[in-house]
Amino acid sequence: MTFNPARWDSRSSWTDPGGGRAPDGVPLAHPQPAGGQRVEPGHGPLRSAVVINPARVQGLDERRRMIETTLSGAGWPAPEWFETTPQETGAAQARLAIKGGAEVVFVCGGDGTVRAVIAGMLDSGAALAVLPAGTGNLLATNLGLPDDPAEGVRLAVERGRRHVDVGEVDGQVFAVMAGMGFDAAMMGDASTTLKARIGPAAYVLSALKHLRDRPMRVQVHVDDDPPRRRRARAVLVGNVGRLQGGLRLLPDAEPDDGDMDVAILAPRHLGQWAALAWGLLLRRDRVPRMEVVRGSRISIVSDRMQARELDGDVIEPGTTLDVTVRAGAVWVCVAQPDRSPDLADGES
Repeated sequence: MTFNPARWDSRSSWTDPGGGRAPDGVPLAHPQPAGGQRVEPGHGPLRSAVVINPARVQGLDERRRMIETTLSGAGWPAPEWFETTPQETGAAQARLAIKGGAEVVFVCGGDGTVRAVIAGMLDSGAALAVLPAGTGNLLATNLGLPDDPAEGVRLAVERGRRHVDVGEVDGQVFAVMAGMGFDAAMMGDASTTLKARIGPAAYVLSALKHLRDRPMRVQVHVDDDPPRRRRARAVLVGNVGRLQGGLRLLPDAEPDDGDMDVAILAPRHLGQWAALAWGLLLRRDRVPRMEVVRGSRISIVSDRMQARELDGDVIEPGTTLDVTVRAGAVWVCVAQPDRSPDLADGES
């Protein structure tokens, strides 16, 4: 099914007041206990939907057959299908799917599509099942989710669930990382065509163009701490800790602790960039030219306009990056605890 905006209205976004049903009578997938623990929400088939980005998924017909066959084998009904468009990137489709009764929403796309779908699922009680595609997939990587979409469907059927925090910036959400400065400029200059041709290496080529950019003067406000005044190249706010290639930028970041880790990167020349990168590769406890703090209310103020990004999507430049943590805002399908490869738990 292709998304039809005429079928969606503002009632599609709702929260559970405690009775287990949305205002329009649609039953919630399962109750939401406090904290981020994994749960097994009962037995029996669940209704599902698939939000798919046709620009990022190759072999659409084959993907559809695989998902429907796997769900049918588990006794689940056929899912409803929604395709994203350049104008509607996933949030409205997710709201429509949940309004229609979906208890699990599969998302097939990169981190940008996942981010959009999460925005449409906040506090709904439905569970997000990520079937990675595209260049990024950092949320899937950090949660130890399988690359094989068939395994991802089977994992959702097994009903492992985990609450995950999201960050909010200017009314937009992110689940992986927000950034201001160098990283956002790098993301903005990595062309879609180049990413399609050479994958994550496109970011490396883009990064080389910005290593000598002028640093910014920032004030970093975290909770009630005194402001930190720094000359920085980038400030990153991470819900999870791993970047492309498994690089651990924030090894202590947890996606369900109600806080986010803030990395202030302040190399002044190429040698310090190299020392910072080497420290990350060696997983040192103290990385040169990088400072890390943690909190749930974060405000970054720059002395001039800076590039900004959320989960790899470049947003409008600005002089501030104000982040609020929405704790446990979305359920994500994960492996059951006895066989979880969850990288957020420190496992390799």
